[in-house]
Amino acid sequence: MEDLSLHILDIVENSIRAGASKIKILILEDIKANLLLLEICDNGKGMDEEMVKRACDPFYTTKSVRRVGLGLPLLAQTARECGGDLEIKTGQGKGSRVTARFQYDHIDRKPMGDIEKTMTVLIVSHPDIDFILEHKKGNSSYTLDTGDLKRQLDGIPINNPEVIKFIKNDINSWLNNVDSMIE
Repeated sequence: MEDLSLHILDIVENSIRAGASKIKILILEDIKANLLLLEICDNGKGMDEEMVKRACDPFYTTKSVRRVGLGLPLLAQTARECGGDLEIKTGQGKGSRVTARFQYDHIDRKPMGDIEKTMTVLIVSHPDIDFILEHKKGNSSYTLDTGDLKRQLDGIPINNPEVIKFIKNDINSWLNNVDSMIE
Protein backbone atom coordinates (compact mmCIF):
# COMPACT_ATOMS: atom_id res chain seq x y z
CA MET A 1 0.00 0.00 0.00
CA GLU A 2 1.34 3.38 -1.01
CA ASP A 3 0.11 5.41 1.94
CA LEU A 4 -1.49 5.14 5.36
CA SER A 5 -4.94 6.27 4.23
CA LEU A 6 -5.19 3.06 2.18
CA HIS A 7 -4.33 1.02 5.28
CA ILE A 8 -7.11 2.86 7.12
CA LEU A 9 -9.55 2.11 4.30
CA ASP A 10 -8.64 -1.59 4.38
CA ILE A 11 -9.01 -1.94 8.16
CA VAL A 12 -12.33 -0.04 8.12
CA GLU A 13 -13.60 -2.37 5.37
CA ASN A 14 -12.72 -5.28 7.72
CA SER A 15 -14.83 -3.60 10.40
CA ILE A 16 -17.72 -3.27 7.98
CA ARG A 17 -17.49 -6.95 7.04
CA ALA A 18 -17.58 -7.71 10.77
CA GLY A 19 -21.00 -6.05 11.00
CA ALA A 20 -19.95 -2.75 12.59
CA SER A 21 -22.52 0.04 12.59
CA LYS A 22 -20.17 2.56 14.22
CA ILE A 23 -16.48 2.97 13.40
CA LYS A 24 -14.09 5.48 14.95
CA ILE A 25 -10.85 6.42 13.23
CA LEU A 26 -8.26 8.23 15.33
CA ILE A 27 -5.16 9.78 13.77
CA LEU A 28 -2.76 11.24 16.30
CA GLU A 29 0.30 13.11 15.04
CA ASP A 30 2.41 13.92 18.09
CA ILE A 31 5.55 15.44 16.63
CA LYS A 32 7.06 16.25 20.05
CA ALA A 33 6.74 12.61 21.14
CA ASN A 34 7.83 11.46 17.66
CA LEU A 35 4.66 9.37 17.37
CA LEU A 36 2.09 8.76 14.70
CA LEU A 37 -0.79 6.66 15.95
CA LEU A 38 -3.61 5.22 13.88
CA GLU A 39 -6.49 3.58 15.70
CA ILE A 40 -9.64 2.05 14.28
CA CYS A 41 -12.34 1.00 16.77
CA ASP A 42 -15.60 -0.66 15.85
CA ASN A 43 -18.68 -2.25 17.39
CA GLY A 44 -18.58 -5.27 15.05
CA LYS A 45 -18.68 -8.92 16.04
CA GLY A 46 -15.05 -8.96 17.21
CA MET A 47 -12.62 -11.86 17.04
CA ASP A 48 -11.97 -14.86 19.22
CA GLU A 49 -8.48 -15.61 20.57
CA GLU A 50 -7.56 -17.90 17.68
CA MET A 51 -8.54 -15.28 15.10
CA VAL A 52 -6.46 -12.62 16.87
CA LYS A 53 -3.42 -14.92 16.92
CA ARG A 54 -3.77 -15.54 13.19
CA ALA A 55 -4.85 -12.01 12.15
CA CYS A 56 -1.34 -10.96 11.12
CA ASP A 57 -0.71 -14.14 9.14
CA PRO A 58 -1.00 -13.23 5.43
CA PHE A 59 -2.22 -16.76 4.63
CA TYR A 60 -5.19 -16.53 7.00
CA THR A 61 -8.41 -14.79 6.12
CA THR A 62 -12.07 -15.01 7.01
CA LYS A 63 -13.00 -13.97 3.47
CA SER A 64 -14.43 -16.71 1.30
CA VAL A 65 -13.40 -15.14 -2.01
CA ARG A 66 -9.63 -15.04 -1.37
CA ARG A 67 -7.19 -17.27 0.42
CA VAL A 68 -4.99 -14.47 1.72
CA GLY A 69 -5.66 -11.52 3.99
CA LEU A 70 -2.93 -8.93 3.63
CA GLY A 71 -4.44 -5.87 5.35
CA LEU A 72 -3.39 -6.42 8.95
CA PRO A 73 -0.10 -8.19 8.09
CA LEU A 74 0.95 -5.32 5.83
CA LEU A 75 -0.01 -2.70 8.41
CA ALA A 76 1.90 -4.59 11.11
CA GLN A 77 4.97 -4.85 8.88
CA THR A 78 4.75 -1.16 7.95
CA ALA A 79 4.55 -0.18 11.62
CA ARG A 80 7.49 -2.42 12.65
CA GLU A 81 9.63 -1.07 9.78
CA CYS A 82 9.07 2.41 11.21
CA GLY A 83 10.02 1.65 14.81
CA GLY A 84 6.45 0.96 15.86
CA ASP A 85 4.02 -1.86 16.44
CA LEU A 86 0.50 -3.10 15.89
CA GLU A 87 -1.90 -4.06 18.66
CA ILE A 88 -5.32 -5.70 18.36
CA LYS A 89 -7.81 -5.63 21.23
CA THR A 90 -11.03 -7.49 20.66
CA GLY A 91 -13.45 -9.97 22.03
CA GLN A 92 -16.17 -12.10 20.52
CA GLY A 93 -19.24 -9.86 20.33
CA LYS A 94 -17.35 -6.86 21.72
CA GLY A 95 -15.96 -5.14 18.65
CA SER A 96 -12.31 -4.56 17.82
CA ARG A 97 -9.62 -1.92 18.27
CA VAL A 98 -6.63 -1.95 15.93
CA THR A 99 -3.83 0.40 16.95
CA ALA A 100 -0.74 1.02 14.82
CA ARG A 101 2.13 3.11 16.13
CA PHE A 102 4.89 4.59 13.99
CA GLN A 103 8.00 6.62 14.70
CA TYR A 104 6.80 9.93 13.27
CA ASP A 105 10.06 11.02 11.67
CA HIS A 106 11.16 7.57 10.47
CA ILE A 107 12.55 7.80 6.96
CA ASP A 108 10.51 4.78 5.82
CA ARG A 109 7.17 5.98 7.22
CA LYS A 110 4.64 6.20 4.44
CA PRO A 111 2.83 9.49 3.86
CA MET A 112 -0.62 9.93 5.36
CA GLY A 113 -2.25 10.01 1.95
CA ASP A 114 -5.66 11.31 1.01
CA ILE A 115 -7.76 11.13 4.18
CA GLU A 116 -10.49 13.24 2.58
CA LYS A 117 -10.89 10.76 -0.26
CA THR A 118 -10.77 7.77 2.09
CA MET A 119 -13.53 9.23 4.24
CA THR A 120 -15.74 10.26 1.34
CA VAL A 121 -15.44 6.82 -0.28
CA LEU A 122 -16.46 5.20 3.00
CA ILE A 123 -19.38 7.58 3.60
CA VAL A 124 -20.71 7.34 0.04
CA SER A 125 -20.35 3.55 -0.04
CA HIS A 126 -21.75 2.91 3.44
CA PRO A 127 -24.23 5.69 4.31
CA ASP A 128 -25.89 3.51 6.97
CA ILE A 129 -22.69 3.30 9.05
CA ASP A 130 -21.72 6.02 11.52
CA PHE A 131 -18.10 7.09 11.04
CA ILE A 132 -16.17 9.22 13.47
CA LEU A 133 -12.89 10.69 12.28
CA GLU A 134 -10.77 12.32 14.94
CA HIS A 135 -7.48 13.79 13.77
CA LYS A 136 -5.14 15.43 16.25
CA LYS A 137 -1.96 17.22 15.24
CA GLY A 138 -0.03 19.31 17.70
CA ASN A 139 -2.51 21.35 19.72
CA SER A 140 -5.16 21.21 16.99
CA SER A 141 -7.88 18.66 16.49
CA TYR A 142 -10.64 17.90 14.03
CA THR A 143 -13.70 15.71 14.46
CA LEU A 144 -16.19 14.52 11.88
CA ASP A 145 -19.09 12.48 13.26
CA THR A 146 -21.48 11.33 10.54
CA GLY A 147 -24.01 10.22 13.19
CA ASP A 148 -24.27 13.81 14.43
CA LEU A 149 -24.28 15.12 10.89
CA LYS A 150 -27.13 12.76 9.90
CA ARG A 151 -29.23 14.06 12.79
CA GLN A 152 -28.58 17.66 11.70
CA LEU A 153 -29.45 16.82 8.08
CA ASP A 154 -32.93 15.79 9.19
CA GLY A 155 -33.63 13.23 6.47
CA ILE A 156 -31.26 14.46 3.76
CA PRO A 157 -29.06 11.46 2.88
CA ILE A 158 -25.46 11.66 4.12
CA ASN A 159 -24.29 10.58 0.66
CA ASN A 160 -26.14 13.45 -1.07
CA PRO A 161 -23.62 15.11 -3.45
CA GLU A 162 -23.94 18.50 -1.72
CA VAL A 163 -23.35 16.92 1.70
CA ILE A 164 -20.32 15.02 0.39
CA LYS A 165 -18.98 18.26 -1.10
CA PHE A 166 -19.38 19.93 2.31
CA ILE A 167 -17.58 17.03 4.06
CA LYS A 168 -14.71 17.08 1.55
CA ASN A 169 -14.29 20.84 1.90
CA ASP A 170 -14.45 20.64 5.69
CA ILE A 171 -11.77 17.94 5.94
CA ASN A 172 -9.50 19.66 3.39
CA SER A 173 -9.91 23.04 5.05
CA TRP A 174 -8.81 21.62 8.40
CA LEU A 175 -5.89 19.69 6.89
CA ASN A 176 -4.67 22.75 4.98
CA ASN A 177 -4.99 25.02 8.02
CA VAL A 178 -3.32 22.66 10.49
CA ASP A 179 -0.40 22.01 8.16
CA SER A 180 0.17 25.74 7.62
CA MET A 181 0.09 26.39 11.40
CA ILE A 182 2.65 23.70 12.16
CA GLU A 183 5.11 24.50 9.36
